Amino acid sequence: MPTTKISTTSILSKLKIKSLNEMQLASIEAIDKNDNVLLLSATGSGKTLAYLLPLIKLLKPANTNTQAIIIVPSRELALQIESVFKSMGTDLKVTCCYGGHLRETEENNLKQPPALLIGTPGRLADHIRRGNITIDTIETLVLDEFDKSLELGFQDEMSFIIGSLRSLTKRILISATDALEIPGFINTDNLVKLDFQNDKDADTGLAVKILMSDGKDKLETLFRLICMLDNRSTIVFCNHRESVERTSKWLKEKDIINVFYHGAMEQQERDAALCKFRNGTSNVLVTTDLASRGLDIANIRYIIHYHLPGSEDIFTHRNGRTARMDASGTAILILSPEEELPEYVDAESEKIELPETSTLPDKPQWSTLFIAAGKKDKVNKIDIVGFLSNKGQLKKEDIGLIEAKDFFSFVAVKKIKVSHTLQLIKDQKIKNKKVKIAVAK
Repeated sequence: MPTTKISTTSILSKLKIKSLNEMQLASIEAIDKNDNVLLLSATGSGKTLAYLLPLIKLLKPANTNTQAIIIVPSRELALQIESVFKSMGTDLKVTCCYGGHLRETEENNLKQPPALLIGTPGRLADHIRRGNITIDTIETLVLDEFDKSLELGFQDEMSFIIGSLRSLTKRILISATDALEIPGFINTDNLVKLDFQNDKDADTGLAVKILMSDGKDKLETLFRLICMLDNRSTIVFCNHRESVERTSKWLKEKDIINVFYHGAMEQQERDAALCKFRNGTSNVLVTTDLASRGLDIANIRYIIHYHLPGSEDIFTHRNGRTARMDASGTAILILSPEEELPEYVDAESEKIELPETSTLPDKPQWSTLFIAAGKKDKVNKIDIVGFLSNKGQLKKEDIGLIEAKDFFSFVAVKKIKVSHTLQLIKDQKIKNKKVKIAVAK
């Protein structure tokens, strides 16, 4: 059990961050001094750190009960926040609760109450009803992307959860847009509002460009654009799940390596798709607006709006996947002849001219292996590296990003080494246990 607090300087060093930005400094001060704070800031500006740093100051290491709760609209955002919190090196226990995997796993984790609880409204409400959460000791509430939670229809669950938290003394609300009225059940009296929305263009270095398509079906234009962008990390946004799968399939037939991602997929399929995109097995991700929030993917260079966003709010969140923190990025809108440029996009934005001939990008050098064992099986990244090095005869440079989930793991391996490695390890054991290892589907 941790007994001492960790300094902000130490945390920033662990996260490899040199200094905090103006928004983060203002947020820390406001949360320190006020009970109810609303932070509005552009996606990708560092809001997670802006509330986690002051939150850690509030958590008492000697207290063995749950002291704070973060409610989020999606499992992806929950897992991202958990990852950042763990990377801060506080040793404080954190537990993540969300749909799509076994509730019993979470119940076991909750038997020893975490200092911080992160979760989606439905699953958190379920645990509270079952008496799995020590609600009487929770004093701090964070609602990250609370506007999205309300848009998705979680109002009843959120009202129930907040109504159950009788000991709340501090409420922190986070959003990238000032789009919705704050419901009364959140009880935000004397709310201090920090509005950094107007800084988004200056802070993020985002360039917006326009590409006119020859015909109503933009697929050929999209293909030629991806060829021109070469191997840079790119997210393609479509408005519907069916469009995502159709577009992904069409690009594959044109020999463009890509993965797709949407809300109707099983959790393992979603994890696999995102992992392949993160580790360089695929440089193109085709997705719905599910991916416009909460995804922790670094160095995304291009955002392609294959379908026009339904609102300026969605446009903002999509674009927030690139140009994060101090990096630059480009958003490209593909317009068919009958489509009009949305009024929130500058008509003077640069127009893209595609080359006459298209050259396919080089294929990615990485492949992803699926390992049917994870953290709950006491298998971690070090175990996986050791296994692949010793039994699979891989060198350090042949092994890329490793992601260990609860009951399975993904690891990037140089594509030219995969078949030989699989042959070498097919009868071998990890931690004295034989587990399925194969190329991730």
